[in-house]
Amino acid sequence: MWLAGLADVTSKSHHLEMKEFAIRPNPADPRLTRTVAGVDESGSRIETQVVVERPLTLFLNGQEIVTMMTVGDYPDYLAVGYLVNQNMLRPDDVITGIDYDDELETVVVRTKRKTDYEKKLRKKTLTSGCAQGTVFGDLMEKFDDVRLDPGATLKTSWLYALTKKINTSPSLYLAAGAIHGCVLCEKDRPLIYMEDVGRHNAIDKIAGYMRMHDVSPKGKIFYTTGRLTSEMVIKTVQMGIPILVSRSGFTAWGVELAKKANLTLIGRARGKRFVALAGEARIVRDDDGARVENESPRHRRKASLAEDAV
Repeated sequence: MWLAGLADVTSKSHHLEMKEFAIRPNPADPRLTRTVAGVDESGSRIETQVVVERPLTLFLNGQEIVTMMTVGDYPDYLAVGYLVNQNMLRPDDVITGIDYDDELETVVVRTKRKTDYEKKLRKKTLTSGCAQGTVFGDLMEKFDDVRLDPGATLKTSWLYALTKKINTSPSLYLAAGAIHGCVLCEKDRPLIYMEDVGRHNAIDKIAGYMRMHDVSPKGKIFYTTGRLTSEMVIKTVQMGIPILVSRSGFTAWGVELAKKANLTLIGRARGKRFVALAGEARIVRDDDGARVENESPRHRRKASLAEDAV
């Protein structure tokens, strides 16, 4: 059965100012978590919430592209964002429809332009990280053509406010763990907050939202809970966003690519602490963090605990 409720593919929203947390995780959604019984280290019976993951097969017109493992929310944004970040949807492509079937676990994106990516699909790169992603074709396709805004800035007051708002917002991670989050931000305001079992899915959902609602990357900041890998850097650059922030650490190639693209790359952003390894000229130190509280242990993610001693 084809389900309604997907975004209108004809809608275009030229936002002057987007609402804070226009989309955010809904840990109360029963489709996204499941209660499972077990025992703890003392042998006591316990019940805990675990994140649900399910397959979603993506078709572009009549061609099967990929099967992704996902929590299952926002399949339309995930599908469109995946195709955008794989360079399978061109900027001038007209999307004529998106069909999602919950029972068959498929989503079909239809375009006015006829497409055939058989040759591109033969070459794939498995990316690093959880819920391993796949990049088809040339990993660096179009990367060198992007020019990020050299006039973009990141005030430290914005950074401190963003990390607090995002990390204390209700989320699937706080409810069940085992999930990554990505957030599209502007100044000190989180705008679109997406979670998924793989950080590449979360970033693709935001890319899909931006494409389907005509959201400009100008003045935007991208935040992720995951590592700053080459894939995260490449996708952020392709989306035209000049600043990428994470509460986690870096990979060497991620840093190298960020420097090449003039992307501001900030990691280990927790409480008043952060490290910038590329594009630091965009940082405006208007707040020394003296009044910023240390991060609560409840909001610390496992990926960052080992780095707290650094």
